[in-house]
Amino acid sequence: MRSQTAGVTVPAAGAALAGDLVVPEDPRGVVAFAHGSGSSRRSPRNRAVAGALHQAGLATLLFDLLTEDEERVDAVTAEHRFDIPLLGRRLVAAVDWLAGQPATSRLPVGLFGASTGAAAALAAAARRPDLVRAVVSRGGRPDLAGDDLERVRVPVLLVVGGEDHEVLRLNDAAAARLAGPHSVYVVPGATHLFAEPGTLDQAAAAAREWFTRMAAASAPPP
Repeated sequence: MRSQTAGVTVPAAGAALAGDLVVPEDPRGVVAFAHGSGSSRRSPRNRAVAGALHQAGLATLLFDLLTEDEERVDAVTAEHRFDIPLLGRRLVAAVDWLAGQPATSRLPVGLFGASTGAAAALAAAARRPDLVRAVVSRGGRPDLAGDDLERVRVPVLLVVGGEDHEVLRLNDAAAARLAGPHSVYVVPGATHLFAEPGTLDQAAAAAREWFTRMAAASAPPP
């Protein structure tokens, strides 16, 4: 499937966030990625998931949640990577930006969060219920979304490694607080980073199916 790829800048309350927007022909939806703590838009795992979404006709936006200056500070202090209100606001800005772009303005929006990015995705979904249609977390910390869990109404998929025991416990507890439809998908044999052979492929396939359902539910009637 042919796609158009563009380097973009997402404005967010005075910050300029670098990103990569990939739009396939006749896109069915668009998914914005929120990477995990200490990572960036170049995360090979998130890019692998994005590739699987492209095959299903979904556009993707991978962007940095922090500026270069903030990343340099965070590398030393780790003060930004767990600042969920800040990361959530940045993701809301990305959702609003997608709504204003000609290539994506008419598309249903999904959010994919990894690690702490999952909490940011849920916070953004709670704040933009009119735009966000689905959320997927991979090895995420949805518990860090706090009270926003109870404000999320869109379908949420929590993908967790079967050997990631503590994170699985936290995901089960977070799922119990979600008000909307949700599911916990456990990938057998996977640890936190889904480094085991085939486990990331399973996580990507689950995300692709979830977001494909989003696109189908949002499609206008024939």
